[in-house]
Formats: sequence, structure tokens, C-alpha cells
Amino acid sequence: MTWIALVVVAAALAAAVWARRGELASTDTALTERERAIRAGSHKARLQHPAIDLSRCIGCGLCVTACPEDEVLGLAHGQALVLHGARCVGHGRCAEECPVGAIAVTLADLTERRDIPVLDDHFESVTARGIFLAGEVTGFALVRTAVAQGVAVASEVARRVRARAQGGVHGEAYDLVIVGAGPAGLACALKAKEQGLSFVVIEQEGHETDPCGGIGGTVAKYPRRKLVMTQPVELPLVGKLTRDSYSKEELMELWQRIVAEQELPILTGQPFVGLERDELGVFQVRGATRTVRGLHVCFALGRRGTPNKLGVAGEELTKVAYGLVDAQSFRERRILVVGGGDSAVEAALGLAEQPGNAVTLSYRRENFVRLKSRNEVRLREAVDGRKLHVLLASEVERIDAQSVDLAVGASGARRRERLPNDDVFVLAGGKAPYELLEHAGVSFDPALRPKEDLALERGTGVARALLVAFVVTVLVGAWAWFHRDYYELEPSARVDHVDHAWLRASGAFGVTLGVLAATAMLVNLGYLARRNVRKFSRLGSLRTWMTLHIATGILAFVFALAHSAFDGKHTVGGHALIGLGLLVATGAVGRYFYSFVPRAANGRELALDEVKARLAELSAVWDRHGSAFGERARADIGRVVAEGRPVGGFFARAAAFVRNRRDLERTVAVLSRAGRELGVDERELDEMATLARRAHQNAVAAAHFEELRGLIATWRWLHRWVALLLVLLVAIHVVVAWNYASLGGAR
Repeated sequence: MTWIALVVVAAALAAAVWARRGELASTDTALTERERAIRAGSHKARLQHPAIDLSRCIGCGLCVTACPEDEVLGLAHGQALVLHGARCVGHGRCAEECPVGAIAVTLADLTERRDIPVLDDHFESVTARGIFLAGEVTGFALVRTAVAQGVAVASEVARRVRARAQGGVHGEAYDLVIVGAGPAGLACALKAKEQGLSFVVIEQEGHETDPCGGIGGTVAKYPRRKLVMTQPVELPLVGKLTRDSYSKEELMELWQRIVAEQELPILTGQPFVGLERDELGVFQVRGATRTVRGLHVCFALGRRGTPNKLGVAGEELTKVAYGLVDAQSFRERRILVVGGGDSAVEAALGLAEQPGNAVTLSYRRENFVRLKSRNEVRLREAVDGRKLHVLLASEVERIDAQSVDLAVGASGARRRERLPNDDVFVLAGGKAPYELLEHAGVSFDPALRPKEDLALERGTGVARALLVAFVVTVLVGAWAWFHRDYYELEPSARVDHVDHAWLRASGAFGVTLGVLAATAMLVNLGYLARRNVRKFSRLGSLRTWMTLHIATGILAFVFALAHSAFDGKHTVGGHALIGLGLLVATGAVGRYFYSFVPRAANGRELALDEVKARLAELSAVWDRHGSAFGERARADIGRVVAEGRPVGGFFARAAAFVRNRRDLERTVAVLSRAGRELGVDERELDEMATLARRAHQNAVAAAHFEELRGLIATWRWLHRWVALLLVLLVAIHVVVAWNYASLGGAR
């Protein structure tokens, strides 16, 4: 068997070298993309974003492949890293796929945010009891999340109604009044009907005589054929939707059919204008022409609210619009689209595809920072193909009947441009209904927000797996101790023991343990299938499979040890037992060290990002004084830091480190002299020097940790190839044992 082992080890080392090159290339790509995201400003999340616990992340990459939005996440130094946080829309698939609970989708830093309502776990306002919020207004934009929140609100209201048994004290009040007929409002209404609540929905869009005309919420304002990602969604009274994604028209048609079939009570054409509470504690919800009374209120208003206006002369002209429903209605037109989000870009692209249109997209910033990657690619293709003209760092100054005046360029170097124009679409977001909600009693005060309890605190399942394995190991150990008079005998003397017939490896008990060991091994290998084959994603969560992987790995060895009657012979079965022990040992050691080193490397990268960000802030201040010193300092220090990542052998690394450190000090000295000549504050120059040295240290440390991680990655590959060798040995052992038994093997 020695030659087989040598072949397996050689193959493992070759595979490790190949995999190592791929990992280094992947890390370089991810770090380069993160640098690009930082420059563009898209690394920071707007609302939802993935939060990664580096102490748990094992670098499986499933979160990266599960995310439907491109380049939100990447892998660097064997762990997940947020690249374009602004592209996250809260799908949550990354958290669902993570086997160790190392990632969760949460809201961005809320310590300063005054546009997120303060709610408890039931989505109820902490300052106005009885008022609930659901959907986009809570900060989460995903359709599936809105549906889940609407269902949760109706379920909580139903629980309270049943517990209170009001007995008609409140007169003609509804149990629940729902404001808004978008995904959250409709889901809340369906659940309310399912629970037997009395309820009504009021919606600002549509006409009073058409209960289906105003439904859809924000989705109804999307451009035609816009793809709406719903993911697997289950609606009360309807069941699970048959598809994961719908176009805007398909989803609107679906909702209209559901409203009609379920006969949901919806008052359309009733924009919410105010809310009061009477002496009995009943809410008076006022629409434009109707007022309804309710014991509970659920606001599912969305976040867009009133469209933002430009505040320029000529904006009142009829050619100015704040939404685009059908791009095909515009042909042979000179069109300006104002805005830099996905809605503005999608509208501009749709208009640019129509015959004869000349479309210009104006955005006030110098870069697009919030675009989905597919929109970014389409935009670049349209610009390269001269189908669309883009004016960055531009602002509309005046709108006339036949033209639009814009200021283009950075402040201090702006130029005026006049564009011939027929239509203007202002898609620059909107003013959310925060003021109305605050008047209703909903608070947005960050001081009232409870300390965030991230889902990252969930257990990984390792402790549970180890506990199960420990209990079974103790039981097997107790069994061995109880029969120690047999197991302590020399193998040659056991044949005369009274219990040998059933305690031997080929006896009934021994064969049962062998079957259990083989079964545990198959379940253990099932983790690899669940992790790498997408069609197995419905066979339970990956976290559960990770728990089974750890538990069955240990149990397989324990069962196999007992199956061998605690006697590892110089046979194929004995070699398989040794291999199984090595597999458990390499898995345990590798898991322990691998959980630490990538965290250290990525931690250094994140610290390096913080240093670079502070350096960029300083250089921006210097550049505002009219010199290019800031840009020069950032470029020179960036070059030295990039060259500070050592490569090659030990002596080459040592020489490079000394040489680069000397280059760093020389660069800092030259920049300090130049700064003093320009009158830069001495304290700022000292901070610049400190930041440069800290950036260099972090870059060097990250590189060293990466090399150590490479060694441990090789260890992981050895673990996998030992597993392959073990499978071969077990298969041979089973065949040999079967043939031996068929020939009526000896006792």
C-alpha cells in the first residue's frame, strides 16, 4: 500500500500548489476591486449590508457565489470581504448559505441615522404602541423581506386581538388599518384575512372606484419590463410563488389577480394625511376623503415618498417628469435624465434604446457609487457605443422650453453647457414620509435605538457536534471498559474467550459497528456534495451539514476503532483505521489554525483601508488649498506601501524589507520638506508620517500572514487527499472482508 500513499501525497502536493496560485490570484483580484470600490465610494452600504465575523469565516466562498448581485462580496486571504457594499440590496442568501454563521445582513451603522424608525422585535414603534411599520420604510428594500415583515405584523396583531377579547368596547373600529398597498401591505392584508381580523387597506394611488388600480407600491413606479427579484416567496392564502423572479408587469398582474380573488378591502386614491388617537385609544387614520378607525395601524408606505426636485427655474414646465413608466413612448426626442442611482441609469438606458432619441445622463458626483454591476456594465457599453452621453460632476441650473443649462466640472473649474432638449426626467430619489410618521408618534431618534444584536452571535454548530461525539465516545469507552477482560487480551488469546464470537471484528457486534462507521463516513462526505453541488441546496442548511461533518468525522473513527476490537492490524483495514485517525487529526488541527490566520490577514487589510482613508482625508484638505501636494503624498506613499509586500525567499524578503523601509523613510522626509515649503501644518505632517509607517506595517504583516495561510491551505489539501486515500482503503477493506466471509473465513 506504500506506493498508493506516495502517489496520493504527491498528487496532494501538486493540487496544493495549483490551488495556491489560484488563491493568490483571487486575493489580488479582490483587493484590487476593493480599492476601486473605495475610490468610487461604493464600498459603503446605504442601508442593508453584509457584516462578516472574521473569527468564524472559514473561506468556503459560498456567500460569494450565493449573492445574486455581482461583486458585493469577494474572497481575500481565504476569507470573505465586503467589496461593493453599496450594491447590497438585502437578499440574505449569503447568510443562508454560510455553514458557520459567520455572516449576517444587517443595516448600516445606525448610531447617526435619522431616517430609520426605532422599532422593537415585532416591528412596532417604541414610542407609539399599536403603530407598526413594514417594508421599505424600515430600511429593508427586498420584496421577500417586505412580505415577511407584513406577515409578522398581522400575526402579532392577531395574537393581541385574541388575547384581549375586546367585546365591542371600541365600536366600529377595525382590528388593523394598513396604510400602503405594496408588497408589505398586501402580505399584511392576506395574513390578516387568514387570521380572521377585521381590516382595511388605504392606498394613495389609483381611483376610489378601482380597488386594483393603485396597488404595487414602489414596484408600480418601476420602468416597464424591469426585472423584480422576489426570490422564493410564500404568501398567506396563496402559497409559494412558482417563480423566483418576475418582470414588473408580471408581478403587478399577479398582485391584481390576488386582490380580486381574495376580495381584499382596499380604499385607493386615499393618500395618508394624518393620524390621531381618541380617548379610547383608537386610531383615526385620515386619508384624502375618508377617515377610518383602527385598534392597530401598519404603515407600509415605502421610502420614496415625494420626489426630490431640483429647485431650478423652469422645473414647473410640463416637459419635466419625476418618473418613467414606458420608455417606448418616447422616440425622436432630445432627453435629459438627472440622477445617479439604478432607477436613473435604467431609465436612461431604456430611453437610449428607442429610435431617434438623443439621451444625456447628468449626475452631480464624479463617479457612480451605487449601481448594480449589471447596470454599470450596460452603462459602459452604451457610452462606448455612443448610444448615451454621460455628464458627471454636473448640475442643472435652468430649464427652458427648448434647452437645459448645466454647470459641468469640479468646483473652481466649472463650465456652462447648454443642451437642446425636449424632455427632462428627474430621478434623484424622493423625500420619504418621515415627517408624517413623526407626527403620528413614530420616533427616528438614534438614542432610543437598542444596542444592535447581530445575528452573528449565532452558534456555528461546532459545540453541538463535539458534544454529540463526546457522548458517543464516552458510551463506547464505557462499553470497552465493561468488556475489558476481552479487549485487554492479546489478539492471539482472544479466540478462546467466551465472547469472541460476537465481539470480534467479523462478529455481529463488530460488523454493526463497521456499518455505522461506513455510514458516518458517507454522511461526512455528503457535506462536500451539499457544499459544491447547487441542486443539493434543498437538503437542509449548510450549517447543519457542517455540524454533521464534524460529528460524523469523529464518530466514524470511534466506531471503526470499536469495529476493529481496538486492534489495528497490519492489513488494509488496519491501514484504513490509521488513515481515519490521521484524517480526524488533520481536520481538527487545520480547522483550529485556519480559523485564526485568515482573520489576522484580513484584519490587517481592513486596518490598512482605515489608514488609507485617513490619509485621503488629509490629502483632500491639502488639495483644497490650491496645491497638488495631497495627491502627490497619497500617490508616493501608496507606491511605497504597495512595494512593501515582500516576495521570494527568506534572504530576498529580508533585503527587500530593509530596502523598502529605507525608501519609506526617504519618501516621508521628502514629502515633509515639500509640505513645510507649502505651509502645511507641522502636526498634519507628523500625522502623515505616522500613517505612512502604519500603512507599511499593515501591508507587510498582511503579506506575512498570507504566506502562513498558504502553508495551512496546503494542510487542508493534505486533509482532503488523506480523505481520498481513506475512501480507497475502506473500499478495498470492504471487498476483502466480503470475499473473506464468502470463503467461510476463520474465526
